[in-house]
Amino acid sequence: MKKALKVSLATLSAAAVLAGGAAFAAAGAGHDYFAEPAAYTAVLRQGARGGEVKEVQRRLKNWGYYSGEVDGIYGSGTVKAVKAFQKKNGLTVDGICGKATYAALGMNDSVRVLEQGDKDANKGSSGGSSDYTGSDLYLLARCIYGEARGESYTGQVAVGAVVLNRVRSSQFPNTISGVIYQKGAFTAVDDGQINLTPNQTAINAARDAMNGWDPTYGCLYYYNPATATSSWIFSRQTVTTIGKHVFAI
Repeated sequence: MKKALKVSLATLSAAAVLAGGAAFAAAGAGHDYFAEPAAYTAVLRQGARGGEVKEVQRRLKNWGYYSGEVDGIYGSGTVKAVKAFQKKNGLTVDGICGKATYAALGMNDSVRVLEQGDKDANKGSSGGSSDYTGSDLYLLARCIYGEARGESYTGQVAVGAVVLNRVRSSQFPNTISGVIYQKGAFTAVDDGQINLTPNQTAINAARDAMNGWDPTYGCLYYYNPATATSSWIFSRQTVTTIGKHVFAI
């Protein structure tokens, strides 16, 4: 994808790039990524917005509990539908979508993200405004883990950023799953490492990429020059190198 890339960004000094990455990493040390306002999987209650809410509404609508619009807004109609679903499935009837309700809805990746996150994330969280869901986050973390678990934290975030840059590009599929499973796009898919369980570092890296950290400055490609076999990839314009990966547009 030809992502709009400012020349000024592409030509930032190495010192500035390193300083920015170091500052972000320092700020994130010991940070509770699962309690961020833009958390992509959280306990959902009235007032929450985003992709996770849309997925809950879609499932409830398919099963006849919800008759409103699938608009990603957790309003009174969604609360009523969740309560009806909870009552039918023997859950606590509180209109709040937490781990037990996610599980009953079959949103297993959302359950996994909650389980692997801070155990206190449920307290007071109202969900985020992103269009991404817990399933998106978990799949992106799996891709990062399969492709770059041996890289630095910044290098792992960078791989996630490339996936998201492709999602936003008209030259690639417009969903995270579409980008990751595009034929021949990622080695981790071809060799099965996409199916490995991601660790907390990979999940945090996926979340940071979703929160807007892009150490690649808009890159659409990355490769390891020591193992790359396609001559085409070497023709792409290099923007930066992080660890063993070259990032390009």
